[in-house]
Formats: sequence, structure tokens, C-alpha cells
Amino acid sequence: MNDLVQNALLNVNIAAILPSLILVCFGMGLLLINVFLPRGTTRHAVWISLIGLAVTGFFVYTGWGNPQYGFNDAVAMDNFAAFFSITFLVCAALTILMSDDYLRREGYPVSEYYPLILFATAGAMWMASGTDMMTIFLGLEVMSISLYVLAGFFRGQVKSNEAGLKYFLLGAFSTGFLLYGMALIYGVSGSTRLTEIGVYLKTHASLLDNPMTLAGLVLLSTGFLFKIAAAPFHMWAPDVYEGAPTPITAFMSAGPKAAAFAAFLRVMEYCFFTLKPEWTAMLWVLAVLTMVVGNVIAIRQTNIKRMLAYSSIAHAGYVLVGMVAANEIGYSGILFYMLAYTFMNIGAFAVLVLAGKKGEDNLTLEGLSGFGFKKPFLGVAMTIFLFSLMGLPPTAGFAGKFYIFAGAIKAGYIWLAVIGVLNSAISLYYYLRVMVYMYFRDPEEDYAWVAMPGAVVVTIIIAIAGVFYLGIMPGEVMELAKQAVF
Repeated sequence: MNDLVQNALLNVNIAAILPSLILVCFGMGLLLINVFLPRGTTRHAVWISLIGLAVTGFFVYTGWGNPQYGFNDAVAMDNFAAFFSITFLVCAALTILMSDDYLRREGYPVSEYYPLILFATAGAMWMASGTDMMTIFLGLEVMSISLYVLAGFFRGQVKSNEAGLKYFLLGAFSTGFLLYGMALIYGVSGSTRLTEIGVYLKTHASLLDNPMTLAGLVLLSTGFLFKIAAAPFHMWAPDVYEGAPTPITAFMSAGPKAAAFAAFLRVMEYCFFTLKPEWTAMLWVLAVLTMVVGNVIAIRQTNIKRMLAYSSIAHAGYVLVGMVAANEIGYSGILFYMLAYTFMNIGAFAVLVLAGKKGEDNLTLEGLSGFGFKKPFLGVAMTIFLFSLMGLPPTAGFAGKFYIFAGAIKAGYIWLAVIGVLNSAISLYYYLRVMVYMYFRDPEEDYAWVAMPGAVVVTIIIAIAGVFYLGIMPGEVMELAKQAVF
């Protein structure tokens, strides 16, 4: 018994979870501080949250190139986890910056909002660093439960209630698929450790055709595909994105989606490398379906948040192209693309935060008529983010798509890359339509309600800087992404 306890203590290695542990401590401390402050006091929560994210980012940065493994190798804070963790932290910081004035405008200045973002970010970090199915599941649940609450945060609004309830019910259902898949794989291999599962399947080739193995692979994939909103598991995204608070919509479309891709990528590469031809063929079909469904349905949308929801589905399809490529360029392209997507998508939603009235009933194409002339800075910023979402140079979106499609071409998936480029061309229609309404329609409003809070302006400026930096000088970040892949 003493040896067992000693081995357990030796295998803990807190350094492997130190960044996320710091973030959780800041979140819990913030909850305690909120008890002693008057209701509606939120400025302290913003600053404490940002400090917590900065401290966490410092520890992630200092750990680059020095991988830490803990809890009997159930957690790995390696370069892969570190790169994704930086993406999550950037996403959370920008979300928090744009949130405070928005919450006051909507009548919900509740400081518990910020610890929930910190907990969701910590869960995302556990998903990216998990090398055991139970660690990944734990991270997924911490992240998801926080997001269920955040999606339905506006208790007095029917749409927000609907978003929270739909996300909870469908999210719980998809988690059941994921957990059942994990159970089947455990039944086949006798382990939940990703590397051990991969080695076992490699040394027992007869299990590769086992219905239990294939069913576990399909069910695991279903759970992850729901989290990234890939077709045909995308049905929750438009309603949830429309009904959730706009900063939370921005957060969900970038950070948690990147976390799901991180876990999905690690599981498929570690566990099922012997079944790579099977799962790449499956993802080939799903990538095409996701790109087509997202882009085609987005054309019909008049609500900007719903349009960006379907746009997010299409972008998930582009990232799946990198997974199908399954080579260094494809995988590193995924890491680069998720960081780039964080800047351009959160920037677009930050503009919508300022453009929206209380209740956000005006976030439609007609509601943005003449917006570019009445609010030149915001109009130009929105145009930049839309250009990046289209994938036009010299923006981050172009560089991200270039790397992903290059990975597909190098792997021999030329037609998949062609389909991706054609879908990018389709997306030009609904992105350009927003610009047409902003600049070529007579304004129906004077937009007198649009304020320019410093924190939101800073968010937009940081997002613009990120979009142009990654678009004009992508080499350095892409090199880091290459160092982070397996």
C-alpha cells in the first residue's frame, strides 16, 4: 500500500496542470470575492479575470519546449497543448474585454459571468492536454457545463433560455455518444490511455475489423463532430449562436471549437493511426458536407448572428480538410487556422456588440443599412474581418486556408482542396452582401445608440492587428505550429 501511495505521489507532477490550475484558482477566488461586493459590481471581475488569463499565459509560454507529463501520463502539457492553450486564452481575454459594457446595456451586470468563462477555458485546456480519455471527458464536461449556463445567461429573454436549453439537451445527448464510444474502446483495449490504446490496436491487428472497435470509433467521432458543429451534427449551432449573448457566441465559435478539434486530433492520431485510411475517408465526406451545408444555408440568412453561425459550420469543414490531409502541413495548418479564426471571428462579433440595440433585434442585414457611413471605424473593421473570413489576402484567413489546402494537395487530396476553394468562392456572396448593406443602402437609423467603450475598441484593434499579422507574416506562427504537432 505504501508503494502504491508513493508511486501515485511521484506521478502527480502538478507542473503538467499548473496553468489551468492557476486559472481555476482565479475563478474560484473571484466567486468568493463576489459574495462580499454589491450586486452589479463587475469592474473588479474584469480586471481579475484578465490578470488570471495573463498569469496563466505566462506559465504556458515559459513551458514551451519543456513538456510536462503528470498523473501517470494522463495529462501532457506539451507544445501541442501549449499552442492551443494560447488560442483559448486569447479567445477568453477578447471575450471578457467586450463583455462588461454589453452586459450593462442588456441589464445583466452579473459578475459570476466571468468565472464561468475562466472555468470553460480551463476545461478547454484540459481537453487539449488530455492523453487519457477520462481527462478529455473531464475537460469536456467542465467546459460544456459552463457554456450551458453562459448560453442561457439572460434569464429574462426567451431566445437566451431557448439557446441554453437546446445546447444543454443536445450537448448531453452527444456526450452520451462520446462516453459510449470511450466505453467500447476501453472494452476492446483494456485501457483509457491514448498511447496504450494505439499500441494495443497495432499489435492486435485482428481487432481492427472488430465491430466493437469500429462502433467505438464512430461514436467517439460523433461526439467530437457535434462539438465542432460539423454537418450533419450542426443543428444546434444556429439557434444557440443567435440566442446566446453575443460575446458568448463569439467565445463558443472559437475557443471551445478549437478545444474539440485539439482533443479530436489527439485521439485520432494517438489511438487510431492504424485505422487512418478508414477515418480519413469518413472525414473526407464529412468535410465536404460541412462546407457545403454551412455555405449554402448561410446564403439564405438575414440575421447576422445566424449567418455567422452557418459560416462557423463551413469553417469547421475547412479545418476538417486539414485532418483528412493527416500530414505535418495539414495538422500545423489546423493549429494556425484556429488561432487566425479566433481573431477574425471575435472581431466580427465585437463589432456586432456595438452595433446592436438592447435586445439585439436589429442585428439583421436591414439593420446594418448605411452602418459603414454612419460609423466609419466600425464599418472598416467589419469589412476587414469579413475579408479574412472570405480568405482574401493579406489577411489571416487567406494564410490559414492556404496552409490547410496545401496540406490536402500534398497528401494527394486535390479534389478535396478544389471543393474547399469553390466553397470559399460561394461564401463571398453572403459576406459581400453584408458590405453591400453597410455601404450601398440608405441608412434607416442614425445609430445614435452606438457607443464606443474603450475595452471593446481595444478588442477590435487587437483583432485587426492579429488578422493582419497572421496574414502578412504568418511564417513565425506557422513554424511554432509545426513544432507543436506530433
